Amino acid sequence: MSRLYGEQHRQLQDEFATRKMADRVEELACKTEFDDESKGFIEHMDMFFLSTVDHQGRPTVSYKGGDAGFVKVIDSKTLAFPSYDGNGMFFSMGNITTQPQVGLLFISFETPHRIRVQGTATISRNDPLMSEYKEADFIVRVTLSELWQNCPRYVHQRTKVRDSRYVPREHCETPLAEWKRLDLVQDVLPDTDLNKVKELGTIQIEEWIDKIKTADPTA
Repeated sequence: MSRLYGEQHRQLQDEFATRKMADRVEELACKTEFDDESKGFIEHMDMFFLSTVDHQGRPTVSYKGGDAGFVKVIDSKTLAFPSYDGNGMFFSMGNITTQPQVGLLFISFETPHRIRVQGTATISRNDPLMSEYKEADFIVRVTLSELWQNCPRYVHQRTKVRDSRYVPREHCETPLAEWKRLDLVQDVLPDTDLNKVKELGTIQIEEWIDKIKTADPTA
């Protein structure tokens, strides 16, 4: 019995005569525990994509970034990562509280190489790992159900330019997100952000968009 495929997958596999090949891929690649190789790859990454499902059953995908090692493989069945300050929507985190099924895609564009992770997630503000991540709002723990390595055939090889200056780091102050300086959002910012804006001043949306278009690292 397959851990990955349902009838909808089998219908397409049969149509394209790939059922046996799909079974072999699952047999060779699908794992239910993190091993040293997958742990090493995941803990080396500085970003991944997180898929969650909202209250209407709609899938959504978010980019999650940090310094290399911000995702930790705790044991053979568990990984953990921090949820940092965002735009206040708490979309992924809110989704997890009602629908814990998640998918994670770890992808290295330099190698290229990628691993997919399926599991169930929880979030906590009292997790023991909170002390290890400066300014984390939550710690997310994912209990692994399956992981597998994907073929890198269509992954475009790219070179990293720089780290984000916004990742919270010890021994330095995390800059305020530039969009929080927009005059259009001053009436909805929490007090902690408003106090920082008073020191820096506001900006117009055109200025911020221009920074994005020109790849300004302060955008």
